[in-house]
Parts: sequence; structure tokens; C-alpha cells
Amino acid sequence: MVFGGTVVTLFLVIFVLIKRPLSRIEAEARTWAKGKRPVSIDQTRLDEIGQLSRAIHQMGSDLIAKNGQIVLQKDLYQDLFEGVPCLVTVQDRNLRLLRFNRSFAEKFNASVGEYCYKAYKNLDAPCPSCPVKKTFETGRSHTTEETGCYRDGTRADWIVTTSPVHDSEGNVVAAMEMCLDITSRKDLELALRRSEKKYFDVFNNVPGAVFVLDRDDLSILDCNRGAVAMYGVARGELTTRSVHDLFLDERREAAIAAIMAGEDVEQARHVTGDGRPFFVSIHTSLSEYGGRKVFLITAADITKRLEAEQQLIQAGKMATLGEMATGVAHEINQPLCVIQTSVDLVRRHLGRNEAPPVPLLTRLTDLIGNQVDRAARIIGHMREFGRISDHEAGLVDVGAVARRSVEFFAEQLALRGIETEFSLPDQLPAVRIDPNRFEQVMINLLVNARDAIEERARREPECLRRISIKATANHDAVKLRLSDTGAGFAKELSAKIFEPFFTTKEIGKGTGLGLSISYGIIKDAGGDIVASRNADGGATFYIRLPVARENGE
Repeated sequence: MVFGGTVVTLFLVIFVLIKRPLSRIEAEARTWAKGKRPVSIDQTRLDEIGQLSRAIHQMGSDLIAKNGQIVLQKDLYQDLFEGVPCLVTVQDRNLRLLRFNRSFAEKFNASVGEYCYKAYKNLDAPCPSCPVKKTFETGRSHTTEETGCYRDGTRADWIVTTSPVHDSEGNVVAAMEMCLDITSRKDLELALRRSEKKYFDVFNNVPGAVFVLDRDDLSILDCNRGAVAMYGVARGELTTRSVHDLFLDERREAAIAAIMAGEDVEQARHVTGDGRPFFVSIHTSLSEYGGRKVFLITAADITKRLEAEQQLIQAGKMATLGEMATGVAHEINQPLCVIQTSVDLVRRHLGRNEAPPVPLLTRLTDLIGNQVDRAARIIGHMREFGRISDHEAGLVDVGAVARRSVEFFAEQLALRGIETEFSLPDQLPAVRIDPNRFEQVMINLLVNARDAIEERARREPECLRRISIKATANHDAVKLRLSDTGAGFAKELSAKIFEPFFTTKEIGKGTGLGLSISYGIIKDAGGDIVASRNADGGATFYIRLPVARENGE
């Protein structure tokens, strides 16, 4: 009995202390293996069973934590695989589709096991430069650009990147291919190329010379065929120069300053490669070239235009001189009469066989000399007025030219009983204009004023006959006003007065060029000229010319 009781007791002890705890540990291990956390068991025992229980519990906790991380990573990978804005496929060595993301499925309606070249391009054989094949061959990523169509027939361009997929031993077992749709970018690139071609076609075929200039030093970065033809210098040589090298005369700095300020240059003198000078007008604008800010200037050869204008101006001068012929003849006749009277006086003495007294000869020679000088001044003024202008603008005192013009025209006005009235400061700021051309403007205005006063006098013999000239100035401009008491002009003709060949004079009395020529001369000098009707009859012409600056502007 004692032995039996001992055995039972021993069995109970083994069951309670060993068998049951081990069963619990085994059940806990199975629970951990299923990825679940078991109901907590006693881990307070200090014997081997307790140590084993604690070890299994720790291993299970670590396993669940790692499984959670793996699941999270898998979910993230799946979300990324499905959510990236590109087409993603995984392919085997035979280029069969192992898996693909939602975007690929929607675009190509493909199935697992289908060949990629069939799905992408409906081909029966791999593409010649297949990046997936290269990845299997080299074990590295490859990138290329491909063109194809989606299943709905829409053309598409892709940038394709492949990456190897390795197994646990490092062998390449698959390749992942990612295709990003760059159709919009390709369309923009094509549009940009077409736009650039159009720009270069326009750039090279625009009439005249076009230069691209550096904003800082005005070096020539590029030029068109028109520039090569105009200057007679190869493009490669022009692009080694500065725009400074194109200018000929001392007014270079004023033109350069205008270009640097982004302003146009109405007239400048350039020189060709073989040294031939010619005139250009320059238009300046800001632009970009190769990612940098530049000046874009166009130069138009205006030499022939200036020559035609010069011929027109010269014709106007000759017409003015022709109209003045009677007055000039009368003015020259006066000194000739004095000379003739002096000669007759000497002849009378000689006819009586007596020598003229020395005091008389002295007085007569002085008188004749003065009259010769007077005639010479008249003829010299006519020659100066009638000479061809050389287009050279100089610094001009408007008041001095106005006085000289009236002096030249004085006999014309005196013969018609027309008085002149001046209000001119002793010294006005200088303006930059061809003095000979500005005198022609004044003569043209005086001729018009004279004819208008005569026209009114035929209707109103007792009318006031007066021409008034007044000049004022500020730091920006010199303003000159010429008024007459003539017939004036109709209000509806205000817009036509400066048009070429427009005249209100009788047939045969006017060419219609005077005011048109005057308008062009003043505009070329950067000024303005306008006309208005006076309230009490007559007309007033207003001229505004910019004051010349120290830098030559």
C-alpha cells in the first residue's frame, strides 16, 4: 500500500509540477505560432519550467512584433505598387507578366502570363532594345524611352525603368518594369521644337539685321543672315565683336546709351566689313537667350530712304528759292544800284578830264566795298541754304537760326508790307539738329505765313500783316511758336496739313511739300510740330525740340 501510495503521489507531483506546465507551454507555443497572443500563464516559477515558459513567451512576442512589421511593410508595398502614378509590371525571364498594378490593368486589360510585348505593343516578338532583357543579362537597372499605344488606341510615350528582383540567394528571378507616361512632355517638346524652328526661320529671314546682345557689355551673342548680308561679315566673326564696333562716328556713345536704356535709335551711322558707311535705324527690345537676359536689336538700312528724303528736301529748297527769286533779285539790285551810281559819278569826273577828288574816291570805294559784301552775304546765304545736307546733326541755337531765317527772308516780307515781331531770349539751350535743315523749316513756315497773309490781304486790304516768332525753354525742351495774321485754315483740314502734296494754295503756287518736309525734319530730330487756328484769324505753328544732353543725346 505504501508503495502504491508513493507511486500515485509521485505521479501527481510529476503531473502538477511538470506535465501540466509543459502542456500549457506547448499550447502557448501553438498559439504564438498562429500569430496570436495566448492568455497569460504563470511565468513566476524559478525552475527550468519557468525559464522555458518565459523564453517561449519572449520568442512569441518577438515573432508577433516582426510579423506585424512584415505585414505593415507588405501593405505599404502593395499600396505603393497600386498607387504609384505609373504602370508597374513584374516579369519573368520569358517576359511573361507575373503581376501588375491596377493602372496597368486599366490601360491594357492584360492578364497574368501574357507576354509584355504583346500587352504593350501588340507585337509577336520582344522589342529590339528591351530593357527587361538587359536587366536579366546584367543584373542592373536600365532606363529608356518607348512609344506605343494603349488598348483604346491612344498614342503614348513612356520613360521606362527596370530593376532586378532577387531571391534569397541573390539570383535574379524576375524584373520589375515601371513606365511613366510622358506623352504631355513629349508633346510640349515637339511644340517647343516647332516653335524654335519657327523662331529661327523668322529670325533668319526677317528683312534687316537682327542681333542678340549681352545685357552687360553688348557683345554680339548671335545674329541672323540679314546681319551677315548687311555688314558683309561672316556670322562667326560678328559673334566675336561688340555692337560698339558697328558704329562709325562720334555719336556712337549716345546710340549705345539709348540701347542700354532699351530705347530705339532713329538714325545712326554704321560701317560694313569693307569700310563702307551707311545709315541705320535701330529698334531695341528686351528678351531672353539661352536662359540669360539679352537685348534684341534690329537694324534697318535707311540709307536709300534718307537719300530719297534728301532729294525731296532739296527739291523743296529749290522750290523755295524759286519762289524767293523776285525778292532776292530786288535785294541784290539795291547794292548794284549803289555801285552803278558810284561808277557813274567817277565817269562824270573822268568825262571832264579831271581826276575825282581823293576823299570822294575813298568814300566811294568804301561804299562799293560795303555793297559788294552785302551782295556776297545774300548770295552766300542762298548757296548755304541750297546746298545738299550731309545728315549731320549739330548743336543749334533755335533763336539764332530764327533770326537768320527772317534776315534771309526780310526783303520778301518788306516788299509785301509784312512786319515781323520777335520774342527770343538772348541765349537758348542748344538742340541737336542739322542747322541747314532747321533753317529750311523756318523758311517753309515763313513762306506759308507770307502767302496766307497775302491771301487775306486780297480780301481785306486793311488787315494786319504780321508774323510773330516767340521761343521759350526749360531743362527738357526748347519751344518755338510762329504765328501769322493770314487767312488760316479750315478746322477739318487740321489733320491733313502735314501730309505730302497737300496744299490749300492756288494751282501753280505750292508744291504741297514744305510742311510735310518740315514735319519729317522735326520728327527726325526727336521733336514735335503741330498747327492750330487762331481765334482772330491766321495760324500758329508750335515746334518742340529736346534739349541736347552732355553725352550727345
